[in-house]
Amino acid sequence: MGSDAATNTVRVAVTNHEPVWLDLQGTVQKTITIIKEAAEAGAKLVAFPECWIPGYPAWIWSRPVDFDLGVKYIQNSLKLDSDEMRSICAAAAENNINVSLGFSERDGDSVYIAQALIDETGKIQMARRKMKPTHMERTIFGDASGTCLAKVVDLPEIGKVGGLSCWEHIQPLLKYYTFSQGEQIHVAAWPPLDHFVDCSPGFYSMSVEGCRNQAQSYAIESQAFVLHCTCVITEAGIEKMQTAGAPIMGNSNVGSSAVIGPDGRILSAPKSNEQLIIADLDLSLVTKAKTFADASGHYSRPDMLWLGCDDRLKSIVRVDN
Repeated sequence: MGSDAATNTVRVAVTNHEPVWLDLQGTVQKTITIIKEAAEAGAKLVAFPECWIPGYPAWIWSRPVDFDLGVKYIQNSLKLDSDEMRSICAAAAENNINVSLGFSERDGDSVYIAQALIDETGKIQMARRKMKPTHMERTIFGDASGTCLAKVVDLPEIGKVGGLSCWEHIQPLLKYYTFSQGEQIHVAAWPPLDHFVDCSPGFYSMSVEGCRNQAQSYAIESQAFVLHCTCVITEAGIEKMQTAGAPIMGNSNVGSSAVIGPDGRILSAPKSNEQLIIADLDLSLVTKAKTFADASGHYSRPDMLWLGCDDRLKSIVRVDN
């Protein structure tokens, strides 16, 4: 159970659940319950999807302006420095498990798509914001600063863990920065996803199939395990956000979370409706994949191509000395 040093194996849990929509306290309590369930299954890391707290604002794809829901969303978003976050950190420590949490981060009266990596002692080892909200997300969420380039974290008994949100997985430079740090386990956080059908009004790349393809491509490029974490949405969420019949997130779905191997293959059986995916990851398979092609190691050419980055936080008020 957990991490096995002899076999270099670590047990992980990927959520495939529904939040308590637009309810900070309710979703925090559900988060704590799931953390405990994952720990009882022997997992040393549990991953949650994009904007798990307080749920993804699905209405933005059908009506970009909804003042009432907009206010409610900000009021129920999670502050990093808050009793709610401290209770999640305490649950991680109490259950001796690491937590990758996707949430809407409230900072004043602005919100940002965020991820935090909490270690098994309850300490936040990494907090980042999505580099740039995608399309209609910009009606709600702000851009990140240099904090979107947060470092991959080397967790004891786990390995090197990183994460990105949603369509950050089509950002080649951001992806390269992330997996160049020797990432072994990557948390790919997504919102609720719809299956693609021939009459779909949107893009294949926004569907269950297209987003899973992005996650599999990331695994192949990085030679890391990918915890592909999505969200369930039922009639409760559709009614709460008034999206019934909308072309995107207008119908219920059972989630499409998965565990993906370092060569891109899907390792987990499908789960649906409030079930954890439990998987034992053999980290030696990361090394095996990298012996063939290590995109940021022996298969790179820094004499010709290299990446520059600026990970400093740019404040709205700066004092020159």
